[in-house]
Amino acid sequence: MSNLTSSAEQFDLKVWLTFIIPSLIGVFLFMTPVPMDGAMTIPIAVMAKAVKTAVASYIDLLITVIICTTGVLSLVMKLFKPATLMKSAILKHLFDVHWLWVVIRLFGMAFIILTVLSLNNPDLNSALPGVLQPIFTGITSENTGGLVLKDLLPVLFSVFILAGLLLPLLLNFGLLELVGTLLTKVMRPLFGVPGRSAVDCATSWLGDGSVGILMTARQYEEKHYTQREAAIIGTTFSAVSITFCLVVLGQVGLEKLFAPFYLTVCLAGVVAALIVPRIPPLSFKKDVYIDGSQPDPHKERVPHDKNILTHALHVALNKAKHSPGFVGTLKEGVHNALDMVFAVLPIVMAVGTFALVIAEYTPIFAYLGKPFIPFLELLQIPEAEAAAQTIMVGFADMFIPSILAAGTIESDVTRFIIAAMSVTQLIYMSEVGALLLGSKIPVNIFELFIIFILRTLITLPVIALMAHWLVG
Repeated sequence: MSNLTSSAEQFDLKVWLTFIIPSLIGVFLFMTPVPMDGAMTIPIAVMAKAVKTAVASYIDLLITVIICTTGVLSLVMKLFKPATLMKSAILKHLFDVHWLWVVIRLFGMAFIILTVLSLNNPDLNSALPGVLQPIFTGITSENTGGLVLKDLLPVLFSVFILAGLLLPLLLNFGLLELVGTLLTKVMRPLFGVPGRSAVDCATSWLGDGSVGILMTARQYEEKHYTQREAAIIGTTFSAVSITFCLVVLGQVGLEKLFAPFYLTVCLAGVVAALIVPRIPPLSFKKDVYIDGSQPDPHKERVPHDKNILTHALHVALNKAKHSPGFVGTLKEGVHNALDMVFAVLPIVMAVGTFALVIAEYTPIFAYLGKPFIPFLELLQIPEAEAAAQTIMVGFADMFIPSILAAGTIESDVTRFIIAAMSVTQLIYMSEVGALLLGSKIPVNIFELFIIFILRTLITLPVIALMAHWLVG
């Protein structure tokens, strides 16, 4: 107690209030479960839904303008480097990107223009030359570009705006330092990541996985995570929210099994988190910061003259003491929101649409699933051949396996397994994968595919065992 008192005496009341008030608001907004429409969610998700509703009448136009502006300005900055635009730090950061991202942004712009034209002119397809009609339909249908534009991007837009503005409440005032110090002894030996990543995980599981990725990306850029840590957290802890688990389970008609389902998802997720970071490609990631500098090996060590609680409070209060204040926090929040909206939405439109086109109109994912048939039969999963067709399609979008299962599979055990598997696979290109690729977290699409396969192979036996026990 004397150590705690002496540590507290180093900071005045203003510092304590600077630590406590924003942190409590952040915990309430991002981590406090609240009931809504018969399900549990978090306040930031409720606010995002309200924003989405408020701008519903013109959100398609707004998103289209954002994605097209990003594509055009990125090309202009790359080709001409206009002095007026290059002088602005924020514009340079947003639009002066690598050629690969310029090309992807241009694809996103093309896809959204075609999709909007299709939505506003239903007869346009028939007016096109015959050779172009299947291409136009493939890109703009309600299960491909239409799904991304109408269902996914409005949700991401509203989440990005609010999360970008309000994330500094969690990041800037000492909460992560407090939690990180207290939980390092748990997170570091088990998962090889700092204790502060527990906040990312809690935010994802209670609210939205995309917010967890955005938190991870921001902390990676600020040198709180190394390349290896950011890659592990982004692909392991940015899990699916409780709300979305309910949606997936409802799709396969097993809402009554939510408790055993969520227990299964959590158990399989923990097993994957213990194993996947310890094998390639994540184990090959460098333990250096974004600028190549080495982390301090003593950063997480508790001083000899303090216990862990005293040290955690000291670190947290010191962070609060040097926080940027209201104006600085507001500027950072606006910068975050702009970064998310302009940098990520075009990537999601391009990559998400492309992945869904492959899933919808080609047999690629069905062929890729065939090698899993013996594995499913070994696990004694009923209707193994039909189930195998749903396994790989989850890489395109998390919801598609449950849609396929609902329409083709009779066995409750198999539908339970497919629903749980689609959640624990975690990497799907229509959102999480695109978000990771659009961030600075050091993972590429090939690595994401390998991680997807590894998570599938590791979680399937756990899920099958639980399904046979709880459902069979």
